[in-house]
Amino acid sequence: MRRQIKNLLLLLLLVLPCQLQATDSVRSDSVMMAYLRSEGVAITHGNRVCLLKSGEEKFDDLFMAIRKAKHYIHLEYFNFRNDSIAALLFSELDKKVQEGVKVRALFDAFGNWSNNRPLKKKHLKELAKRGIEIVKFDPLNFPFIGDFMSRDHRKIVIIDGQTAYTGGMNVADYYIEGLPAFGDWRDMHMRIEGPAVDELQRIFLTMWEKATDERLTDSIYYFPPKTDKLHLPGTVDDVTIGIVDRVPHKTPKLMREAYAHAILSAEEKIELINPYFVPTRTVRRALKKAAKKGVDVQVMVSVKGDIPITPDVSMHVARQLHKCGATIYQFEGGFHHSKIMMVDDKFCTVGSTNLNSRSLRYDYEVNAFIFNPQVTGQLSDVFNADKQQSTIMTDENWKQRSRWHRFVGWISNLILTPFL
Repeated sequence: MRRQIKNLLLLLLLVLPCQLQATDSVRSDSVMMAYLRSEGVAITHGNRVCLLKSGEEKFDDLFMAIRKAKHYIHLEYFNFRNDSIAALLFSELDKKVQEGVKVRALFDAFGNWSNNRPLKKKHLKELAKRGIEIVKFDPLNFPFIGDFMSRDHRKIVIIDGQTAYTGGMNVADYYIEGLPAFGDWRDMHMRIEGPAVDELQRIFLTMWEKATDERLTDSIYYFPPKTDKLHLPGTVDDVTIGIVDRVPHKTPKLMREAYAHAILSAEEKIELINPYFVPTRTVRRALKKAAKKGVDVQVMVSVKGDIPITPDVSMHVARQLHKCGATIYQFEGGFHHSKIMMVDDKFCTVGSTNLNSRSLRYDYEVNAFIFNPQVTGQLSDVFNADKQQSTIMTDENWKQRSRWHRFVGWISNLILTPFL
């Protein structure tokens, strides 16, 4: 039945633009919400959202919420880099433990191993002594076959079942200070209050049980009535949200199909920023189709990145879209690690998902699909401001790229795409 509904929605996406006048057309946000419901994604209303547009904003806001915690704090991150901001976070959590607040923290073993300042056993023992329950998800074990797939790439915090955070940022100094190799580290995070918090709580509790075999079942405690509000500035009220959760072997295609449906639903405009822009075939085809049918497809890719090969591959993919009519902005103001997309000024998505094979085919990921023009407009404002630090791709400046960089992009896209 679900497959039939999905096929019907696809048919509508293809047929309706040809059959309906503009005044009678089905809105892209309505089409997208119908698709998410058909996939079993809960659409919640009456949420409150605040976008956190820098590392400084994210951690200031998060620490303020942590200090107000009364019962528990749940954290799920790809990694906690062992640096000053992590030390400050653990210090704040330590204070809450002393007040009787339960703290549970989950991080991915590969994410920890792959960063250059990992948490070591001595750090974990010290945190445990301080009363912080911190657990490594899916430890790496010799001979490591298969250990590098299906990693937990999400970034989630839940406080007292009332407030949640999610987006693109882990815990590291460079979200605030940047890195010498490319300057500023740009990213996007968000605070959520309202019924969508329950969806993120379910994700955390499921992963906690998977990592520890401990089932936390007190529904009133973990899913309380949504009464507390932080009353912080910059918050948008009455926001509709669908939390899309990619779980390997359970919902393996959901995230890439959600992106594809969002793109194909567009009537006028798509704005997209993603750091490792090497989309799977489903998403590439959707973007090309949208551009060819006249949708204003705008993609921003970073000229520099934290993985040396990625900019060349991303530029190669972006060039193919450019040939189909998309506008490509080559961002030169640092490294844009944001994972955001805005459609028709009506809805948007913010989350942990990179548009590459790792995120779309292998890892645990979470994105909030937000149906609200005001939040979408705020993200578009970020996009438009960052155009000032970008160069538009043209045939001329593409030819000026060195043959070596063009070759690296072409051969890497051909051979390495499934692994990037």
